[in-house]
Amino acid sequence: MTSADLPGDKPFVLLATRAQDVPADEEYALFLRFTGLPPERLRRVRLEREPLPEFDLDDVAGILVGGSPFNASDPWDEKSAVQRRVEAEMAALVDRVVARDAPFLGACYGVGTLGTHLGAPIDGVYSEPISVVDVSLTEAGRTDALLAGLPSTFPAFVGHKEAISSLPDTATLLASSPTCPVQMFRVGENVYATQFHPELDLDGIVTRIHAYASYGYFAADELDLTLAAVRRSPVTATGRILRTFVERYAR
Repeated sequence: MTSADLPGDKPFVLLATRAQDVPADEEYALFLRFTGLPPERLRRVRLEREPLPEFDLDDVAGILVGGSPFNASDPWDEKSAVQRRVEAEMAALVDRVVARDAPFLGACYGVGTLGTHLGAPIDGVYSEPISVVDVSLTEAGRTDALLAGLPSTFPAFVGHKEAISSLPDTATLLASSPTCPVQMFRVGENVYATQFHPELDLDGIVTRIHAYASYGYFAADELDLTLAAVRRSPVTATGRILRTFVERYAR
């Protein structure tokens, strides 16, 4: 199905929080590529630059959330004013999304935002260095419409300082990995979050490795090791999740 074949004309919204233009613009380009959406149907809001605009959930087809340098588990007094604002705006939005069971897919930062809504413990117990890991679908994941066509185990890009250490019963676990038990989950029927990055390809994660080299994801002398880690195994399946999300919810 091409973008011209998608039903309806309502836009999807990408909520982004990357301050650096190069990784931010590349993130948007990757979401366009993997969703198959034209720019006019994927509206980007850079929350690190501007407040979240008010919009009616009936006016959008679905909401996507990109990754972020923000960590929900950081001490409050260490969070910048921008991070505090973004977290407050995201919390209010997620409350509305979950109440409506509106289409939502958060990549990496989505775990922090949706996990906070659920009251799930978010900490550094299951952090993962920037790398490729093997993600396995649970029984529920193997029958979830958003994951149709994916193999039961597939390589995915990860790199995060925090994760959900225990998923509450109000959510459905869809995917896990040996080093991070909550790699993907669903709330209701239409609200999703992934810990891994379905929007990334190799060039995209290499860009982020260089852009965030001083952000504490790896030691100063581990740049080459980190670049080698993301080349460990080809990542080819995860982008399908974004395309399926669009095909399922376009209206």
